[in-house]
Amino acid sequence: MATASTMVLKVESFPSPMDKAFTTTFAPALTRKAAARTALVGLDEPSRALLAEGFRQFGIETVVVTANAAERLKKEKFEACVLSLGEGADSVMEAARSSPSNSRCIIYGVGGNAQEAMSYSKYGINAMFNEPLERPAALKLIRATRMLVLHEFRRYVRIPVMTEVSIVGDGRRISASSIEISSGGMSVKSSEDFSIGTSVEISFALMTLPRVNLKAAVSWRKPKSLGVRFDATDERRHKVKTWIDSYLEN
Repeated sequence: MATASTMVLKVESFPSPMDKAFTTTFAPALTRKAAARTALVGLDEPSRALLAEGFRQFGIETVVVTANAAERLKKEKFEACVLSLGEGADSVMEAARSSPSNSRCIIYGVGGNAQEAMSYSKYGINAMFNEPLERPAALKLIRATRMLVLHEFRRYVRIPVMTEVSIVGDGRRISASSIEISSGGMSVKSSEDFSIGTSVEISFALMTLPRVNLKAAVSWRKPKSLGVRFDATDERRHKVKTWIDSYLEN
């Protein structure tokens, strides 16, 4: 059987119409962009199998990392990382965020709830898979964030990231956790509620972005979540836009 290299030589030596068609048909496959890769760290076999299937549906390769995870995340390029929020998780996330190659990789935590993720908020966990993993919920989360993993940034104007958010308004101060953020506003998860249109001041920090305070207004609400739109006259919102631009460029 002829090897791939032999077939290329034949195309060059005998440029018949059929050979030209062969070249046209298969040339894209020879230059296809490498698949985005997601590291699976500290997960059991059923979880790895479920997530591998889910990411594969969107053209994303998964790599099981069982040993020297922090070292690999320092040196090896991954577009995303899914890890169990247990012992050793902080060292893996620290290695990823301090690595020039992986400082902006999408980090998925696997754990019980958002409060668990908040203890790792300085590492900028982007999204959470709740345990036990369930296929419909896992696929929904992968579908919602796949554009960032695939670096299709122009199609994705909101950054999923989990960090602690303080909201002051209507005579109250509450603690919430962020869901997504854009240059114009953010969505948050909270057990408390505000009326649409309520003026608030929010405070949060994001990895390389020091704590920022912004004037905002509640723009929508749902059970246990709400959205706020940043005040267009508050110049401090430019710090958020600069951070998002930097995140997407890297």
